[in-house]
Amino acid sequence: MASEQSWKEKYLQAMESSDSREEQWQSERNTLERMLVRTSLASEGQSRELDRLLARVRRDLRKKTVDVEAWRELQEQIDRQVALLDERAEAEQARSSSAPTPDALNGNSGETPATDLVPGNDRDLADNSERLRIAQRVGELLGQLLDQVTLDSVAEARARDLQRALLSSNDWDELREGLNHVAELVIAAVNRSRGEFEAFLKRLDGRLALLHEHFAEQSTAQMDRLSASETLDQEIREGMARIGADVRDSEDLNQLKASVSQHLSSIGDAVGRFRDKETDREKVMSDQLRAMQEKIAVMEAHSEQLQSEVRRERERAMTDLLTQLPNREAWQERLSFEFNRWQRYRNELTIGLLDIDLFKRINDGYGHKAGDRVLQLISRELKAGLRTTDYVARYGGEEFVVLFPETGPDAALVAMEKLRQRISKLPFHFSGQPVTVTFSAGLAAFRRGDSEEVVFERADRALYLAKDAGRNCINIEAEDAG
Repeated sequence: MASEQSWKEKYLQAMESSDSREEQWQSERNTLERMLVRTSLASEGQSRELDRLLARVRRDLRKKTVDVEAWRELQEQIDRQVALLDERAEAEQARSSSAPTPDALNGNSGETPATDLVPGNDRDLADNSERLRIAQRVGELLGQLLDQVTLDSVAEARARDLQRALLSSNDWDELREGLNHVAELVIAAVNRSRGEFEAFLKRLDGRLALLHEHFAEQSTAQMDRLSASETLDQEIREGMARIGADVRDSEDLNQLKASVSQHLSSIGDAVGRFRDKETDREKVMSDQLRAMQEKIAVMEAHSEQLQSEVRRERERAMTDLLTQLPNREAWQERLSFEFNRWQRYRNELTIGLLDIDLFKRINDGYGHKAGDRVLQLISRELKAGLRTTDYVARYGGEEFVVLFPETGPDAALVAMEKLRQRISKLPFHFSGQPVTVTFSAGLAAFRRGDSEEVVFERADRALYLAKDAGRNCINIEAEDAG
């Protein structure tokens, strides 16, 4: 019975490992979905029909069910819309180049190109520059995606080439073609993750089938043992009954001795047969047990390897790649934990939401590498300046979130103010020039009847008021807010 219980525990452990692998696959899928949502949002504003198709992509993602074949058809529709936009742009460019200049209308021949005098030309240049900037940003997001998911060698090489093109090319036609392939890479990564998980389940099913076979053999052997025991018991009872009958009916002592001896010999033969069969069964079961132990040792080693891999992947999935702070998913998990604890014990709990001031100017003026460096340094200061019981995460972009357990808003304001002063004094230098980097923040405390979303929205409104008040300051939500 103890052996059977042990096998049940092994089976449950194997199922837990399967669940962990499924969680890893789901995490990778969530990363890919966020990438696709950001790409679709960055591509909006070109045409009403294209916006409708992109909105359909996001709706499908929210449903958490993706029909790959339907998406291929959707991608073809998006490609057609992009082609129409290109044709329209070429037609407008042709009309602009053929439009007469003011000198030509006045009968004068000048060498100034007509496009230099078209009022909308500056706007076209600005639009093209914005497109290039979006493409480069998509390239950066694609790099982050490649660092967090696994593709086959061919797809990864293609993705790296696409990333280099998005980051370095100035040819909008080339970039547009590259952006069209982003969705294909996302689908390829999802299918690979799904394939790996299905292969893992098949291997697990094979090992569980072996265990089931051994269980069946053990059960059969146990049933044979019970049947043999019942047969032996019956033979002994019948022999004893015959001896008893002979004792009652016999009148000749010598004949009685011979009869009893014969019956006892028969009982001894039955016991001998049972012992021989039991010896054979024990040998078979010993061999089976040895084989099962060897298989279990292999499964345990593989399970430990999988558990270690799952732990690494989980930590990776819950960590922001750039800042090494917990990411948005980790924040939601910790927030739920602290919220449940607050509901149970009603200790004070405060949320801080902070945003780097004028961060876009740093990216536009000094490049995204400078912006990334700012995020890394500020993340380091936030982590160093908070208590070990506090929790800070990168929420997205230049936004960070902080949890202050067992802390009211006034005490949280003191801690946040120290951080604000500390960061404003950091010696940032870009292109040889000193640059002051500051942040604005909003604080909100949990009150009876609150949900996680409600308190976060109040902190967000407090942050907005801090921005509206001139930035580089911290605002606590009003008591009657909401």
